[in-house]
Amino acid sequence: MIPRFILFSFLFISTISKINAQNYQLENVTKEELLEKSNPKDTTAPAAILFKKAKTYFTYSDRGFLATNVYELKIKIYKKEGLSWANQKVSYYVGYENLNDDSVKFSDAVTYNLENGAIVKTKLNSEGSFKNKINKYWNESTITLPNVKVGSIIEFKYVLKTENIIRLPDFDFQFDIPVNYFEYKTEIPEFFIYKTVNIGFNKIETQTELVQNKQLYASDYKQINSTYTGYNIPALTKEKYIDNINNYLGSIHKELEKKRFPDKPVVDYTKTWEGVATTIYKSESFGKEIKVKDYFTEDLKSLIQNLNTPREKLNAIFNFVQKRMNWDERRGYNVDKGVKKAYTDRTGNVAEINFMLLSMLKTAGIEANPVLVSTLENGIPLFPTLTDFNYVIASAEIDGEQILLDASNKFTTPNILPLNVLNWNGRLIKEDGTSKEIPLIRNEASKNFYNIIAEIDPKSGKVEGTLNIRKTGYNALKFRAANDNKKNEEYLEKLENDFNIEVKEYSIENKNEDLSKAVSEKIEFTLNHPYDVIDSKIIMRPLLFFTDKNNPFNQENRIMPVYFGFVNHHNYTISYEIPAGYAVESLPKSKRIALENKQAVFTLVTAIEDNKIQIRSTTEINKAIFAADEYDMLKEFFQKIIESQNEKIVLKKI
Repeated sequence: MIPRFILFSFLFISTISKINAQNYQLENVTKEELLEKSNPKDTTAPAAILFKKAKTYFTYSDRGFLATNVYELKIKIYKKEGLSWANQKVSYYVGYENLNDDSVKFSDAVTYNLENGAIVKTKLNSEGSFKNKINKYWNESTITLPNVKVGSIIEFKYVLKTENIIRLPDFDFQFDIPVNYFEYKTEIPEFFIYKTVNIGFNKIETQTELVQNKQLYASDYKQINSTYTGYNIPALTKEKYIDNINNYLGSIHKELEKKRFPDKPVVDYTKTWEGVATTIYKSESFGKEIKVKDYFTEDLKSLIQNLNTPREKLNAIFNFVQKRMNWDERRGYNVDKGVKKAYTDRTGNVAEINFMLLSMLKTAGIEANPVLVSTLENGIPLFPTLTDFNYVIASAEIDGEQILLDASNKFTTPNILPLNVLNWNGRLIKEDGTSKEIPLIRNEASKNFYNIIAEIDPKSGKVEGTLNIRKTGYNALKFRAANDNKKNEEYLEKLENDFNIEVKEYSIENKNEDLSKAVSEKIEFTLNHPYDVIDSKIIMRPLLFFTDKNNPFNQENRIMPVYFGFVNHHNYTISYEIPAGYAVESLPKSKRIALENKQAVFTLVTAIEDNKIQIRSTTEINKAIFAADEYDMLKEFFQKIIESQNEKIVLKKI
């Protein structure tokens, strides 16, 4: 399924508004701009991009075509929070096998300030420019503009050159600050046909024309010139329950579809997923490494010799690899040092660890295949591609059931993956070139169970009781990951602050012993003044410190999907002993609220049994991702939950 927020836009002709070019040139700063105190369209913005311009054009040499990308930016700083825009960085690729490295060069970097009524320019010197190596594939060029303060205007230019013309650098035109104007021009020889993809929710004006070009590669050829422009692009700010905001920021992508030179066959670059799978398996650092198995033969034989069922073997192999191996924090779907050395070192990247797992499963007679994944922070692959994945997990199949596995994480279990891997769909690929899309988010609910047995003490104004918590699935994984290196004292301090309680005794079971089972906690607590006393009546909320007081969805409109990550259920059972000398005057009404198709369900049931107030409540989120057009419905659902949870228990003196 393609997410709704992606808008595909192929080359088309439309009318473009005429612009006054002189307003969007470097070295054209005015006193009026420097005196401006806030952005007219967004007075809260800490800074604004007054314009961003780019131009992509091609040149030819004996090595072939080179794409040159020229960028110009002018930025106004309104508040101290906007000063970070003085630091600019551009990443560029240096990991090609058959091409020269990309290159980036900054120039024309200037800061403008208004001092004593005069415009003062401060130019960047060499001390503010750096080049850093990120890893063996990427370098980074950075600058820090000088003398930047609130009120400054900064501008700079940079040129990115690349021999990789298969995918042109993305042109991003939306950020967490507004953009007054953007312009992106491309001049592409007719030999190359690119697919253009517009991402985001913004209106883009486009003009395309076919023009005669000067001799570059051959005489009498034409060139496709396109101009993309937009005005008043709003800041896209992070909202609650969002996967990766970069998936929704306005951007223009261009990917090569065809190459058609005169008197030569047309070359089609449009890949199929089958082509991607075949290409990846042919790679020395992928398919060949999965097949290597001589390094673990004896260990595997000893591990499974007394096991009978495939499920027992899978669990044993997974636990063995997970405990033996340590992830070196490197992602990707290719090995670095190779599976044999990683096995010996007991340390490897994601691919090395999960390739070991795959190979051992296969050797044990279990059908297993790799699944390519793009993690949350990496975005969503839109088309068949070799470059947009950054992670690989394993898929095993037993009796028709598919089981997803990642042994690089110390807290995962079969079908419970790291949270940042839960990014729409993965791509299962096989050696024969076939592939299929695999949902990474499953329908099975992860659950939190909360059980409270409490007594209300009218004399002291306290509630004392026992809280039992049980966490399963992703809730258990989150707990284990967050508290792995924490001492109980540190965790309890946070617990006391979060719930505003005093912990008298605490115990925990199965924090890390058997990851397939729930984490269980027992807390003896005292809660000071959790209720009001009015006219000798005790008035308190039914769910105590579990009461939701604020709606997490408080913005008027939303344009991005709501991402919960996984199906999640919260179950509360609370029992209050009615204090001597008191009777129940009123209880919150029992209630059930459900969205269409039970996508989300809330229940609250109240009763009096054996001199006890019994409260049972559930909140079920049965869909991991809600579309933006479901936002109003979801917002109303949570508002009704808050209203129900904040109805009061009223006890009267008798």
